[in-house]
Amino acid sequence: MQFGFIGVGLMGGPVCRNLIRGGKSVLVYDLSKDAVERTLAVGTTGKAAAALEDLASCDVLFTSLPLPQHVMGTMCGNKGLYKIMKKGAIHVELSTIDPTTAATLAEEGAQSGVAYIQCTLGKTPAQCEKGEEPMFIGGNQEAIKKLEDVFKIIGIPNYVGTADAACAVKLISNMIGMSNLVILAEGLRLGEKSGMDLNQLLTLLSDTGARSFQMDVRGPWIAQGDFANRFGLDLALKDVRLGCEMARAWGLDLTGIESALAVYKEASASGYGQEDCNAVFKVIK
Repeated sequence: MQFGFIGVGLMGGPVCRNLIRGGKSVLVYDLSKDAVERTLAVGTTGKAAAALEDLASCDVLFTSLPLPQHVMGTMCGNKGLYKIMKKGAIHVELSTIDPTTAATLAEEGAQSGVAYIQCTLGKTPAQCEKGEEPMFIGGNQEAIKKLEDVFKIIGIPNYVGTADAACAVKLISNMIGMSNLVILAEGLRLGEKSGMDLNQLLTLLSDTGARSFQMDVRGPWIAQGDFANRFGLDLALKDVRLGCEMARAWGLDLTGIESALAVYKEASASGYGQEDCNAVFKVIK
């Protein structure tokens, strides 16, 4: 089975390297030559692709790209890879995208005889590198069955049924987490106004109902004025925006999360987009 991989950045790179470590034959493509070289360095079964078209002959093609439009532009339309991939091939999409995009990809893939699987990644590059990444997998069930052993090589598979569900789990996770971060930032700013030291406040709050993952991880960074980019604010904005668009498309009005989205938009417009998402703290006055 010949694998192809498009996009070996922060998240795609570890997945692709796990395939190579697992002895799979992988044709690798990325606009960054350095990213390709880092990925190929972990084993002997990977090979660099000179052009996107080289991946058309692959049996299984993985994509891990920044935005939904990047995936669509690569796979769909008259110049997309679906038009030249062989019938019976499988496309595994790893990016955080919305259900509408996933549905379009699945439909266009099916028209060309390509099965579509949405395999959204749940945590960080560090977990991904160790093969401990939770994966939310949905889509073409026959194709999923064929790749069960492959999914075990690259992470921890969770089969959620539909591509819609595979998209939704990650978006819901990020919507809740990023909204929680806005509330944390507001609470810390309020504590600061009271004259409290933020590190002391975090210690006191950690034994109350205010405690959360974001408090444990990003609270100390905020207290120390550390806004180095671990998960960029603009990435957080993208995920919360996609989640809100998903909710609206399904007839839901998520008032609280929409309010958090407005804060991320303000923070991005204020120039904090390339800092960590905890930079929302800066726009709370």
